[in-house]
Amino acid sequence: MAKQEYSMSKEPAHKKNYQHGEGAEISGQSQSLHDLTEKTEHEKGKSSSAGPADHRLKPNMKWKSSGLSAPQSSDKVPKKCSEGEGKSRTGSLTTKKKASGKSKSVKIQETSKCKVSISLEDSESSSETDEDEQPVRRQEGSTDLSAEYWGIQKLAKYVKGGDPTATLIALCSMRDFNLSEETCQLAIKDTGCLEVLINLLDTEEIKCQTGSLKILKEISQNILIRHAIADLGGLEIMVKILDSPDTDLKCLAAETIANVARFKRARKTVRKHGGIKRLVELLESISVGSSSQAKDTETVRCAALALWSCSKSTKNKKAIRKAGGIPLLARWLKCSHANILIPIVGTLQECASEPSYRHAIRTEGMIENLVKNLSSEHEELQMHCASAIFKCAEDEEIRDLVRKHEGLQPLSALLDKSENKQLLAAVTGAIWKCAISRENVLKFQEYKTIETLVTLLTDQPEEVLINVIGALGECCQEEENRGTIRRSGGIAPMVTLLTATNPALLVNVNKAVGGCAMEPENMAIIDSLDGVRLLWSLLKNPNPDVQASAAWALCPCVENAKNSGEMVRSFVGGLELIVNLLKSKDKEVLTSVCAAIANIAKDQENLAVMTDHGVVPLLSKLANTNNNKLRRHLAEAIAHCCMWGSNRVAFGEAKAVAPLARYLKSKDPLVHRATAQALYQLSEDPNNCVIMHENGVVKLLLAMVGSTDDTLQEAAAGCIANIRRLALATEKAKYG
Repeated sequence: MAKQEYSMSKEPAHKKNYQHGEGAEISGQSQSLHDLTEKTEHEKGKSSSAGPADHRLKPNMKWKSSGLSAPQSSDKVPKKCSEGEGKSRTGSLTTKKKASGKSKSVKIQETSKCKVSISLEDSESSSETDEDEQPVRRQEGSTDLSAEYWGIQKLAKYVKGGDPTATLIALCSMRDFNLSEETCQLAIKDTGCLEVLINLLDTEEIKCQTGSLKILKEISQNILIRHAIADLGGLEIMVKILDSPDTDLKCLAAETIANVARFKRARKTVRKHGGIKRLVELLESISVGSSSQAKDTETVRCAALALWSCSKSTKNKKAIRKAGGIPLLARWLKCSHANILIPIVGTLQECASEPSYRHAIRTEGMIENLVKNLSSEHEELQMHCASAIFKCAEDEEIRDLVRKHEGLQPLSALLDKSENKQLLAAVTGAIWKCAISRENVLKFQEYKTIETLVTLLTDQPEEVLINVIGALGECCQEEENRGTIRRSGGIAPMVTLLTATNPALLVNVNKAVGGCAMEPENMAIIDSLDGVRLLWSLLKNPNPDVQASAAWALCPCVENAKNSGEMVRSFVGGLELIVNLLKSKDKEVLTSVCAAIANIAKDQENLAVMTDHGVVPLLSKLANTNNNKLRRHLAEAIAHCCMWGSNRVAFGEAKAVAPLARYLKSKDPLVHRATAQALYQLSEDPNNCVIMHENGVVKLLLAMVGSTDDTLQEAAAGCIANIRRLALATEKAKYG
């Protein structure tokens, strides 16, 4: 401690600030300790052989190539810049620092309070994910700073205090450092150079603006620096630069905006200051003539990158559409440059979560180009195209278009690239959504996609598993595919996944296991692997979607298992658990539980246990509903529950008969069928017959006696017969 205190007292103030400042992590740019040490040693060697001043001010060929070469002599410096601009700029820098007031003392605190400020921001999109919303502290107390850090610190005073020429040379020298390294990025922030770089953007010196933007573009990869740029008002100035006549300057500004706008507040700032409209306008910047073609495509690439970052916000998606971005994105989707296509498709796949964009993607004919690019050589482009199809294929018409443009085969072929997990997640997602259409499932059967999907059920990340099992869940609705999954050895890994914790994964696994259980041979394997018990235990899951999907999966399990009644009774507290789920407030849970109870109640002993647990009053409470799906399964459950003891009478006393009678006015034939069966069972009790007659069921049932559905016809006729029999008995008793 004493040693550290001593060393700190000897060091300049900026170093002290560095030690007490906060850190960040650079996404995808981590430098190993070995490399950093090696670089430090190399830099130390360099600095000992050549004086620091020589290294700092020595011209470099890189300046010429970057268009930032310093003027040859002071005569060539514009008069305005050399006399007035230097002073005015230094003056403006000071004013800005005073105006921002807290740039040195408060900015560092601001990052530490970032969590608080973010929670106060209005949420722009519920689906937005901001992995770098909260900057990460860097470890404090590191006293061994690299040569690069001190090199940048020495340059900082020339950037801050020099005339335009000195500033330009200092900026060029700064670019000689590896700005992708965290040390260099934080050195710029700690020395107060970041404020100056942002102030330089407000000058009229294009070379200084360009030099500043080139540095900001590199260092804005750092999370802390992104936040600092937004705090210092850098985004507002960059948005203004998008109107500049200088193409290179616009490209640099757009690309820097793309880096900074990775968190919610920054995206909001870009939108509020008219950045979205300007970026969309840059997509139109195509001028005639081959000489400017390369510059134009670069402008489009940078604008598309910025739009891609901004499109993670719901309000920005609307702003892009409002600014006329959709037709321009459609036009650029037809180009052949992968570096333009990647951000264009990236923007589209972000926006495809909005129904209005999906409609536009369909009507603008973009599906054909997305499918075409699935066969590209660039895996990143393939991934974004598959991801866009994944989001768009929620719509039936788009699923049909993917098939029409022969997109199902390249999707199936991409499953072989299983080492690229991001690509695999996007492709399996697209296959899952496309498999919702039966015609597409038949195509997947041809391409042997189901067998390949089964091989992906193990040793994959969760995001891949969710999509794979989702696709299999859709495919196993076809009888042929249930056998294919069994023969490919897919049942065991499916049952194993029932022990997962991710709700989205569990919902898909339940559906897949339930689909496979429709086949008796599969059901035997599921039962032997204790799959039914695992499904039953998922009824305790707090997530209502998991509960509902587990209850749906239990229906075919109970129906197709051997000795299903005994199997159900073997689950301790299982029947009580399922009856208690009738108290849920979720419609889908109630519907699925009613369907499961209808199957369980076929066994008399289980029905007796459920009756003891109060199934009759709980079912009766649900009778007043307008949801046709719930009505159908509730009526089936009531029909089966009437078969025990005095349950028929109990349903009448619980006032379930009159609401059931109203179900006959529904337009759904499946509701008619289930209701007629329930009424037939309830009509075995005379009091229930009276209630039915009062509610006018006879007239409605008479129409159903002529139905082509035998079950409905028989139930309607049986119910009318019971009502008529009671009427005759009453007349006989009355008149003798």
